[in-house]
Amino acid sequence: MMKTRTLLAPLALALLAAGLGWYAMRPAAKAVPPARTQAAPRAGQDQLFSLPDASTQLSFLRIVQVGAQALPVAEPVAGRIAYDENLTSRIASPVQGRVTAQRVEVGDSVRAGQLLAELDSPDLAGAQADERKAAADEERKRLALARTRMLVDADVLARKDFENAQADYRQADAEARRARQRIGNLHAHGKVDGRFGLRAPIAGVVADRQLNIGQEVRPDQANPLLVISDLRHVWAIADVPEGVAAGLRPGQPVLVETEAFPGRTFRGRIGRIGVALDPVTRRVQVRCELDNPDGRLRPDMFARIAFVAADGKAEAVPVPNTALVTEGLYTYVFVERGHGSFEKRRVRVALGGAARSYVDAGLHSNELVVTEGALLLNAEASNHAG
Repeated sequence: MMKTRTLLAPLALALLAAGLGWYAMRPAAKAVPPARTQAAPRAGQDQLFSLPDASTQLSFLRIVQVGAQALPVAEPVAGRIAYDENLTSRIASPVQGRVTAQRVEVGDSVRAGQLLAELDSPDLAGAQADERKAAADEERKRLALARTRMLVDADVLARKDFENAQADYRQADAEARRARQRIGNLHAHGKVDGRFGLRAPIAGVVADRQLNIGQEVRPDQANPLLVISDLRHVWAIADVPEGVAAGLRPGQPVLVETEAFPGRTFRGRIGRIGVALDPVTRRVQVRCELDNPDGRLRPDMFARIAFVAADGKAEAVPVPNTALVTEGLYTYVFVERGHGSFEKRRVRVALGGAARSYVDAGLHSNELVVTEGALLLNAEASNHAG
């Protein structure tokens, strides 16, 4: 048995060596290359893709040309356009009476001193009668004083008679002055018919009118009869959180946008900053001054006010938040490169707000950005990358 095992061992070794030699001589199999696919973009990498002209996705997109502007120091706050009160006059009637004629309508331009309306005023008629009566009494007392002086000089009357005449004249003179001043305040010199002319104290535009022919008016009315304002200059007023107001200064630039003119920015500056906080809202009122040469800004328009750094050198591109797509740590927008061709581009958001954000890297002025339908395009981009 031991002899048999001794003979089999060399035979097994020989067979094993022969097998290894055959495997070494066999030709190697050729490697099959993998199918080509579009590599998915790495994090932070831009991606180009296109949609067919007949694609229904194109109809759901809104594409807007963007522009750079000064970067605000904080998120824009809501405000409103208001009259420049330094250039506005709210006109009431200084006398009680009835409107007999109106000369202007809302929107008319008027000059200082122009007749706005006419009133029939018993109060004015009474003041005019008092002026004439006081003037006649003054003249009578003046002549009496002159006669008394002559008689006293001739030793016909006592000195006390001259003093009494002199006191009477002074009283009459004071009453005549009071009556003339009353008429002067009403700008009704030389008239005796009780008709009062309501005139414009400043030049501007008739912004509001609350009088009609036949209407009874009086000095203590709650609302003004007419509002005249120079609408070439207006205010933008906002209630600003105290944390933001602490960093604002008069003269600082501001950017104002309105719902009526989307995409248009009006430039101004801070005029006044309130000295106290509203105890309920904990906000400070800030008044901004704007030039309005074309009259587009109208009082009580809703406005969004962005406060810019004093130097105004830092710029960013404002985009609505619907244009932004966030993936992990990165933010993207979709830029149209041609009809149906888009670029998914990484951007940096410098300041984010409730409705819009400011991009200071990755986007330039005059580029076309998808502001509605960005999520739809992001899904399409993922399909192209898969």
